[in-house]
Amino acid sequence: MEYRTLAGTDLTISAVGFGVWTVGTTWWGIKDRQVGIRLLREAFDLGITFFDTADTYAAGEAETILHDALGEVRDRIVIGTKFGYDIYNYPESHGQRERPHDWSPSYMRKALEGSLRRLGTDYVDYYQLHNPRLDAIARDDLWEELERAKREGLIRAYGVALGPALDLRQVDEGVAAIERRGAPPQIIYNIFEQELGRAIFPVARAHGVGVLVRVPHASGLLDGTVKPTTTFEPGDHRFWRVTTDERRKAWLEDGLRKVERLRFLTEGRTLGQAAIQFVLHEPCVASVLPNIYDSAQLREFACYDQARLLSDDEYQQVQALAARNFDLETATP
Repeated sequence: MEYRTLAGTDLTISAVGFGVWTVGTTWWGIKDRQVGIRLLREAFDLGITFFDTADTYAAGEAETILHDALGEVRDRIVIGTKFGYDIYNYPESHGQRERPHDWSPSYMRKALEGSLRRLGTDYVDYYQLHNPRLDAIARDDLWEELERAKREGLIRAYGVALGPALDLRQVDEGVAAIERRGAPPQIIYNIFEQELGRAIFPVARAHGVGVLVRVPHASGLLDGTVKPTTTFEPGDHRFWRVTTDERRKAWLEDGLRKVERLRFLTEGRTLGQAAIQFVLHEPCVASVLPNIYDSAQLREFACYDQARLLSDDEYQQVQALAARNFDLETATP
């Protein structure tokens, strides 16, 4: 496993991290708690040290399961968690709708205390604003309180996780977090969805700030789990993408046609490994967070660097294809 510094912090983390939401929620995740605990422990055994969770995931259960799985090696892992959604006055989420945010300093303290209790620890390594808008990034009192909590040793570093879904407004949010707060952003970025990275990476490099990346496999298109016959349950966050024939074509059918243009990447590696290597080709990216659901996927993604590494020439070929929208307009379906 490769380890990288999250620039702008003193944190050293595994280049492949583990998004705990897949084992700590029921949002098309693992529903057997013991299976999730075993998978988290296996991830640690494979060299993964960065585990990213949030207080909203199953009302804190994703924090509790992380403690139950890896509490005994707390000093050897880096925990990222998130705050901002008011889970106390709005304990239940409704489908894909967001809860209200509370960015007051007092709520941050309350949320931090809750996370520390559920995680069974006395400090959080990396504390992130969960899907903030510009108003939260502009709140001096909030950031002053975060800095105060850092001085008290309750958190080691802080940043922002942008979302929930991909939206170009997050360019402004990511740039503001970097320029105004020196805060590393977590973004959606992959071979098919590069908009945020193209805008944010140059700013991050210029300011010496790292970036975390999630959804490197484009919600299953780039890891082989989504096929032409795949159906999605209403609770699956991808369900909205295929609710009409137009949406199905724009995301699923066109996405799978793009995948076929990338078959040249699968010599000596899987496409899932190539997708991770593509993201990590960007030097300011400290860690990538693939969705992990079973031991086979975990081993494939964690061992990305044991496969044939992505060459500069292959990277440029991918970027040339992306610039031409993978030749979809001229190719015969």
